Amino acid sequence: MERKIIKTGDGSATIHLPEWDEQYHSKHGALQEAMHVFIKMGLDFTIAEFDKSKLSILEIGFGTGLNALLTAFYGSTIKIEYTGVEAYPVKPEELVFLDYASVLPDFDTAANVFNKMHQVDWEKSSAITSNFSLKKQEKTFQEIQDQDTFDLIYFDAFGARVQPELWTEEIFLKMYNSLKLNGVLVTYAAKGSVRRAMQAVGFSVERLPGPPGKREMLRAVKK
Repeated sequence: MERKIIKTGDGSATIHLPEWDEQYHSKHGALQEAMHVFIKMGLDFTIAEFDKSKLSILEIGFGTGLNALLTAFYGSTIKIEYTGVEAYPVKPEELVFLDYASVLPDFDTAANVFNKMHQVDWEKSSAITSNFSLKKQEKTFQEIQDQDTFDLIYFDAFGARVQPELWTEEIFLKMYNSLKLNGVLVTYAAKGSVRRAMQAVGFSVERLPGPPGKREMLRAVKK
């Protein structure tokens, strides 16, 4: 499938899939979306709400590594064990053109972290910084079998319009089972069918203001 690097509304880059007319991040702003949905509503909320000094995070759709980079950068005061699941890893030649370090305050630190994330081996946990470890897993979301493992899930799969099979009760039950009690799941999606699928498997779900260009998003908690 053809992939193109494009600039989004806030100047940060993402990958565009013309065949699906779909992007890895919001066309209104890749950085803005990631910061709002996953850092502010996910990471910051979980740390504050549950007084966490250590977090185990699962990302559904590791993709470009932007969410992982921001988590390492803005969650540096706590210990984070990060697992990123990706069925189709981004190619090294594509990563060069994303240049996410240039949109963060400390270019050298961000560039070093981003490069290291993409250089470490898949299927093993690697220390990226003193407080952040990363395990990249190349597999489909349907293959996830974790139980009571994670404090927080970034659900960043391609949208239901192009991959409806990733937004079903079956998938959200896997997410529910993989979370610890009071574990949190955040996603950019806000469709009623997605919210109902989450609720059907036991999540307590709330609608929240979305990132620029999107009215709402969802946050779910395992009770």
